[in-house]
Amino acid sequence: MKENIRTPHSGKLGCLLSFGVLGLCVAGVALVPEVPARVIFVAAGVLTLFLSSGTFTLDPNEAAVLQFFGAYAGTVKTDALGGLWWVNPLYKLTKVSLRVQNFESTQLKVNDHEGNPIEIAAIVSYKLEDTAQATFAISNSNAFVKFQTEAALRNLATRYPYDAHQEGQRSLRGDTSTIAQELRKEIQDHLGGTGIEVVDARISHLAYAPEIAAAMLQRQQASAMIAARQKIVEGAVGMVETALQLLAKNKIVELDDKQKAQMVGNLLVVLCSHAPPQPVLNAGTSKP
Repeated sequence: MKENIRTPHSGKLGCLLSFGVLGLCVAGVALVPEVPARVIFVAAGVLTLFLSSGTFTLDPNEAAVLQFFGAYAGTVKTDALGGLWWVNPLYKLTKVSLRVQNFESTQLKVNDHEGNPIEIAAIVSYKLEDTAQATFAISNSNAFVKFQTEAALRNLATRYPYDAHQEGQRSLRGDTSTIAQELRKEIQDHLGGTGIEVVDARISHLAYAPEIAAAMLQRQQASAMIAARQKIVEGAVGMVETALQLLAKNKIVELDDKQKAQMVGNLLVVLCSHAPPQPVLNAGTSKP
């Protein structure tokens, strides 16, 4: 079933005509003494009231789904204008909102790609794109989107690890933009044929489960410490190389290979150590 846009008649003109006809009918009943004429005026007034029942209002970004004895008869859309409209009073009218709606899913406990239990939740924004499908394909669009979001979120979480432990590997924590795009596509695939468009979807909560949070924190701290040590070693090697080049360039002292190796070892120990170096004064060698 596809959406069929109907163009309604203006309700303002209908209201003016209804008030005018009702006024004439009341005046006719009051002023005309003949009974047949009064019956005609009363019948005309009842018919006018029945026809005026087809008048309805729409708020901005709201639509009306029309049914004629159970069959879909079309949709009245006014975009962001709203207003007063009139349709056949025999139509059953169901109003639906076209505004963007959003919600936050419950925190789910799932296993990531590496089998680690994590807690994850998402914020999803959506709107009704096809009012016919959204009205007749599902009974409760908000609840349906929530259930499909949880299913898509579980499926996405199992495809990626929480943290990347290899070069170039994508992760839930490190690639938020890519994960958000895939989550939106995953939810949209689950909502196919329902007339609902996912505007945006992003992870709002991501954490290790409490039972492994402490162990994973130690792992992250160890990784950070290793990375810091690597930076320290790279910087220390560069400083030693610069020192040897300056000593040779300025001819401050001439060192052989053994002395250079000893100097390199001493500088690396000093530069890579977390504790300040303790000076050792050379007082000379004692004679026997």
